Amino acid sequence: MNFNSVAAIFLSAALLVPAAVQAQERVVDLNVSQVQGKLNKTFNFTIGAGRANEGLRADWQQQLAEIKRDAGFKYIRMHGLLTDDMGVYKIDSKGNDEYNFQYIDSLFDYLVGIGVKPFVELGFMPSALASGDKTIFWWRGNVTPPKSYERWEKLVKTLAQHWTERYGRAEVASWYFEVWNEPNLDGFWAGTQADYFKLYAHAARGVKSVDAAYKVGGPATAGAAWIPEMIAYCAKNNVPLDFVSTHTYGVGEGYLDEFGTKGTVLSKDEGAISADVLRNRKEIAASAMPNLELHYTEWSSSYTPADPTHDSYHQAAYILQKLKQVGNAAQSMSYWVFTDIFEEPGPRFEAFHGGFGLMNTQGIKKPAYFAYQFLNQLAATELKNDDRQSLATVDDKGGVQVLLWDYAHTLPEGVNNQQFFIKDLPPKNKGQVEVKLRGLKKGVYTLSIAQVGYKHNDAYTAFIGMGSPKQLTRPQVDALKAEASGKPSERRTVRVGADGRASVALPLRENDVYLLKLSAK
Repeated sequence: MNFNSVAAIFLSAALLVPAAVQAQERVVDLNVSQVQGKLNKTFNFTIGAGRANEGLRADWQQQLAEIKRDAGFKYIRMHGLLTDDMGVYKIDSKGNDEYNFQYIDSLFDYLVGIGVKPFVELGFMPSALASGDKTIFWWRGNVTPPKSYERWEKLVKTLAQHWTERYGRAEVASWYFEVWNEPNLDGFWAGTQADYFKLYAHAARGVKSVDAAYKVGGPATAGAAWIPEMIAYCAKNNVPLDFVSTHTYGVGEGYLDEFGTKGTVLSKDEGAISADVLRNRKEIAASAMPNLELHYTEWSSSYTPADPTHDSYHQAAYILQKLKQVGNAAQSMSYWVFTDIFEEPGPRFEAFHGGFGLMNTQGIKKPAYFAYQFLNQLAATELKNDDRQSLATVDDKGGVQVLLWDYAHTLPEGVNNQQFFIKDLPPKNKGQVEVKLRGLKKGVYTLSIAQVGYKHNDAYTAFIGMGSPKQLTRPQVDALKAEASGKPSERRTVRVGADGRASVALPLRENDVYLLKLSAK
């Protein structure tokens, strides 16, 4: 369907369509003078990345700068800050601690330089400090407790002091220090819950000994777990806790599958993701620390970096739906991750492999990327809006921005993500959506319309159309990038009369996303 031939603008007039279509019509009715309040910006507070050492790569840094520009992410969280490939810690021949922060400095200097703050994940264990040799991932992150908790605390303190000297107290006070990753999973933590709490207590003391204003928290668990237990432990033992953190994913088969061999199934539960967040918020409210910040430091449709939902056009509407359902129950929702430069199972041999990233290894933007880019183009003031699958804002110049989507769960019963989302999947038509605007000032406006969906900013479907080549030529990369630019597909001049009304009617298909921006000329 050609977008330009079917989109229509109507000013101060009823929409004339057949009765059969009217029955399917969805209406987003907005009055620009009716303000809901300040737009909730948790969507771009934090973004995830694979591991710290990957952040030393030029292409990783180029992609981060691009997504910072387009989506406005403020913080970044990653694994492996203290693993051996960052060269942080060893014990010399006399048994003394020896520290080296050159790799970390190179990475953090870059982050701070482009305006991205570290959401510091303290882990994994340097092998010289580890009590065992159990590791996870291709890059061998050691997941054992420290052989000396005192030396662990000293490492954390020394690192926090180093950052204070390098970046200044005010800057580091704006960071977050999160202790470890998913200690409730055997793959990530070779100790008990009690061992983790001990690890946390020593790390928290190390951070706070440098400056009591520095923010420290955890438990960074999988599956929204351990929040009441974490708060109770810290309250009982007078251990500092400034925030709690955890993770959730939209599949139900488990929590860890680095190679994607098990087969995952996208949950059809409407409350997937959001139910976990809302439950955690209630747990915090009922605790001894009812005002704690809640940070979801990982979330996505699936916990495996080999799940084609991440590449599919369905993902853009999925992200928007889940973020709207969560609302302000969490202070951040950190999508896992921004790039497919991600080597938990080792370097990938395929251009598109269901990787977590919003961009693939070559920097081709997936449909999910544009969910965040479009969110970042909304203004600061949200309008009242009864539609469950849209957000609308107004800026200080009287311009209006409307982001709307159709989220539809289309995975058939008895089929997993790896079988279904690798196909060319034309969506079903859903009729049309009409956006009605009232309360506009009389004048001449420019309307721009951008779209994400099947064959709209949809590099993955174009890639399937190429025959899903494992390796891409330079012309193929250029062609796929051209397919996914995020630029508006249409611009129009709109004249608003004395009645202050305007409307736009758009064709709607399953999992379509539209961004409408009406700006005064």
